[in-house]
Amino acid sequence: MFRSASALGMACALGATLGFTLNDTAVKFLSGSYALHQVVLTRALIALAVTSLVLMPFLGGWAQMRTRRLGSHVMRGGLLVMANMTFFLSLSVMPLADATAIFFISPLLVAVFSVVFLGEYVGPRRWGAIGVGLLGVVIMIRPGTDAFAPVALLPVLAAAGYAGMHTMTRRMGVTESAVTMAFYIQLTFVAASAAIGLGLGHGRFDPGDGGALSFLTRAWAWPDPGDWGVFLLAGLGSSIGGLLIAQAYRLCEAALVAPLEYAAMPLAILMGVMVFGDWPDALAWVGMALIIGAGLYMVWRESRAG
Repeated sequence: MFRSASALGMACALGATLGFTLNDTAVKFLSGSYALHQVVLTRALIALAVTSLVLMPFLGGWAQMRTRRLGSHVMRGGLLVMANMTFFLSLSVMPLADATAIFFISPLLVAVFSVVFLGEYVGPRRWGAIGVGLLGVVIMIRPGTDAFAPVALLPVLAAAGYAGMHTMTRRMGVTESAVTMAFYIQLTFVAASAAIGLGLGHGRFDPGDGGALSFLTRAWAWPDPGDWGVFLLAGLGSSIGGLLIAQAYRLCEAALVAPLEYAAMPLAILMGVMVFGDWPDALAWVGMALIIGAGLYMVWRESRAG
């Protein structure tokens, strides 16, 4: 079906965006009732079970757990924990589409990091596209205006962590399989969220205002029966998306995979409207158009180069 490793990698990247969008939607839905670390821990346990009990037996078996690069896996997992925590905090108070749009500075940073750390080539026209995409992000953040909110910087921090994580994926993919990297990512999530929960799960630091800080410090609560399906959706989206995106960056150059993650933008708009009733305003549409346009141009340049 796929004629080259690059084509398979691109398909994996598109599949990963769907999984991650479903995960983000589930987390935003749960952010009003549960603590961030509880959501992340439950999601990570589900994803770890799916990865180790369902995916791993079909992709090389338990031998995939063996690695000589445990330190690199921990560092890679730590970057993704930082990225997820900051992004999910922003989702608690921002529309899904807006947070996703700002986060999409990440694929631009991946292209930059691929040059700085991996020695890959990005031509002047693609640098121009990166500049246009950055302009779109600035429009979304709206610094210096009354519409600017400090919480809008959280997706920027998330993007930096995410870009660093994928730069490591590209380097580690030479010796590590996608399922191995996905397994250790979820293991890092379990350890980190459990540690945060032990420190904040009592809820004594919760300001009770329903904002991002409340989401971070809220006391743990036993999930309602109707919410278990949402937790399961988050876990499935995280595990499958993590496997597919790791495979994509193993098979393709980082500068080729990164723009394909822009497919999450229309998905985020759709889910934001359907689930939360959030419709982007005029400036948000302008910023999104610039970001998506820059990403599509980079894909077109890559296809011509190929």
